Amino acid sequence: MRKFRVALAQINTTVGDLPGNTAKVIEFMGRAREAGADLVSFPELTIPGYPPEDLLFKAQFIADNRACLDQVIQSSKGIAVVVGFVHLDGEIYNSAAIIQDGELLGIYHKMYLPNYSVFDEKRYFQVGDSCPVFVINGVRVGVNICEDIWYAVGPTTFQSRAGAKAIVNINGSPYHRGKGQDRDVMLAARAADHGVFVCYTNLVGGQDELVFDGRSTVFDPNGNLVARGSQFQEDLVLVDLDVDSVKSSRFHGPGASEDPSTVPDDAGASAPLIMGKRLEPSEKPPVKEHLARLLDDLEEVYEALTIGTRDYVRKNGFQKVVIGLSGGIDSSLTAAIAVDALGPENVVGVTMPSRYSSEGSVSDSDILARNLGIPLWNISIERLFSAGLDSLSDVFAETQPNVAEENLQARARGILLMAISNKFGWLVLTTGNKSEMAMGYGTLYGDMAGGFAVIKDVPKMLVYELAKSRNARGPRPVISQSVLEKEPSAELRPNQKDSDSLPPYSVLDPILEACVEQDRSVADIVAMGFDEETVKRVIRAIDRNEHKRRQAPPGVKITHRNFGRDRRMPIVNHYRGF
Repeated sequence: MRKFRVALAQINTTVGDLPGNTAKVIEFMGRAREAGADLVSFPELTIPGYPPEDLLFKAQFIADNRACLDQVIQSSKGIAVVVGFVHLDGEIYNSAAIIQDGELLGIYHKMYLPNYSVFDEKRYFQVGDSCPVFVINGVRVGVNICEDIWYAVGPTTFQSRAGAKAIVNINGSPYHRGKGQDRDVMLAARAADHGVFVCYTNLVGGQDELVFDGRSTVFDPNGNLVARGSQFQEDLVLVDLDVDSVKSSRFHGPGASEDPSTVPDDAGASAPLIMGKRLEPSEKPPVKEHLARLLDDLEEVYEALTIGTRDYVRKNGFQKVVIGLSGGIDSSLTAAIAVDALGPENVVGVTMPSRYSSEGSVSDSDILARNLGIPLWNISIERLFSAGLDSLSDVFAETQPNVAEENLQARARGILLMAISNKFGWLVLTTGNKSEMAMGYGTLYGDMAGGFAVIKDVPKMLVYELAKSRNARGPRPVISQSVLEKEPSAELRPNQKDSDSLPPYSVLDPILEACVEQDRSVADIVAMGFDEETVKRVIRAIDRNEHKRRQAPPGVKITHRNFGRDRRMPIVNHYRGF
């Protein structure tokens, strides 16, 4: 077996931190070199961070990113490197630099630019038109970027036909629930259909609302998984490729009988061969099998929320967070995630009872705080609420109490939390879930006031599942059974329950999924077994409350389609579809 050792460096970069990202590349490059790697690959747009968005309109940013690439080139003695950067060549390109032993061998420009869901790459980048193959230590290697590998006939097709034995695909592939399995199926198909090794390097970490799960993989020419990196952690995945096992008649999958001239022009038919050096071979003790354990479904979602929270807080320069604890399931889960993300020493809970608060609101918050090992401050809102009612007494005279008095309480709590934030420099974490955000069941400048909304993309029923899963991890439950069993309530009026204003969450959540994530019509959702008037009521509420969601803080994306980044609806909107 001729060993060609590849290292996949799934690192956690920060958008705009060019020196920090470059230093991390050089560090992992050194580790790969010490491990005897012939080639080490890094994620998409490694140097600028992903996604850089409108930083790409700054000429100085592009120039500085290129200067950092030069530092990587100078540090690449004795190893080949594939690293993502922004290339200015008249226009700008989402690019991979292929480097070996202190020299830039060539540059690959991404060919398929995604422009859907959270992606808008056509806003910034031009399309590449060439699929070079690089000869690294005598082995032909094709390099492409993220979306390029998702096409059955595309850059990988031409690179494999040009003799590539391995495809190195670098990625910034955002996480959502279930995506990892879909990705593995696709990558296994690409490897088997083209008869090549597919080496998939993915980014890890949080960037604003997006989370990247890592889970870098290598598939052999038969479509078998041979290596997998950790989920939601930095990792260096080492694997020896048996390149002699790749036969010359590799390509036998979709498009095998097609003449390249019949393939769409935007796939690019040019596959020039670029020769690198053959470096002196070094002794390479075998590498251990690297197959990181896959998290189960709920663990995976929880870890996504945890790393998304940690990176948002830390990358924005905050040390501590403060959370309003109501004794309910949402604030309890948010606090548990915050403690797991930042440590109990960096989380402060605040309970803010009013005349309508139940005894359990304070006692369950106290139990949670003790279980998590965080301080709990008890600050009543009664004086603020009473002062507000007194100030408005003339204006509100001869009216009946309604949502105005309820929201005054929520806004009093928002005032207290934001005052604490200002005084101590702590970030406020809000606690609303996706079901509430969809229906507008939250108060602007009240419980929606804060810097980061940890569970804003988590439907209510999933909140319960995640809480139970967190309890099961041990060594003992942190969220008490009384919190799991109590009926949800905002406690802003006597005997208030969420079910007074909303359909039962067991009914609401599947309707929301069908409407928000699947864009299904009223008729379709009714055909699923739901009451027609309930469905219409839900859709009206979703449309009516777009203005609230636009003013809400960002939060971790964990579903296929979140509010804001994925689902972009007009605020002024008279269309209902029924």
